[in-house]
Amino acid sequence: MASPVIEPVARLIEAFARLPGIGPKTAQRLTFHILRAPDAEARTLAAALIAVRDQVVFCTQCFNISDADLCPLCRDPGRDQRRLCVVEEPLDVLALERTAEFKGLYHVLHGAISPIDGVGPDRLRIRELLARADAAKRDGAPFEEIIMATNPTLEGEATAMYLAERLGSVVGSVTRIARGIPVGGDLEYADEITLIRALQGRRAV
Repeated sequence: MASPVIEPVARLIEAFARLPGIGPKTAQRLTFHILRAPDAEARTLAAALIAVRDQVVFCTQCFNISDADLCPLCRDPGRDQRRLCVVEEPLDVLALERTAEFKGLYHVLHGAISPIDGVGPDRLRIRELLARADAAKRDGAPFEEIIMATNPTLEGEATAMYLAERLGSVVGSVTRIARGIPVGGDLEYADEITLIRALQGRRAV
């Protein structure tokens, strides 16, 4: 029996469905939105997709997304050069920057250590991080603090511990972001691990 969906439309639906968080129904809605959209809007979207692939690269120092060898944060002389925050993904940099609290530099690992998934240290940007810390120490300006801001998952915790062991001798201190009850959350709905972390991370009022 012939398919009611013509081939170009089917291909676009399939392409959308391969994106993370996009199911078949959402893929269909996005496709038909583009079909109904003005020609200029569809072409702008297509041009933006091509530009992302052609113009965006990874920063050679921190491995965040960039449009040049060094990203805007690494090029900024106003950033605190003695503090480094280690994150799993470029999206984590955006989240931390929205707080306007951290003024140092970043290092993006592009994942977390996960033996079950076959992701070892050699699959991440860990070698570059260790080399960066060693170079800073050799230059007489070691990092005063490296903050482990990996996700509070088993993989994120394992990655933070692995890095802390290897960085402890070349930096002033290695710290871990706090974990606990989110603002507006209720204790009764928190899981045991979150409550344990919240109790362990308590501080004076």
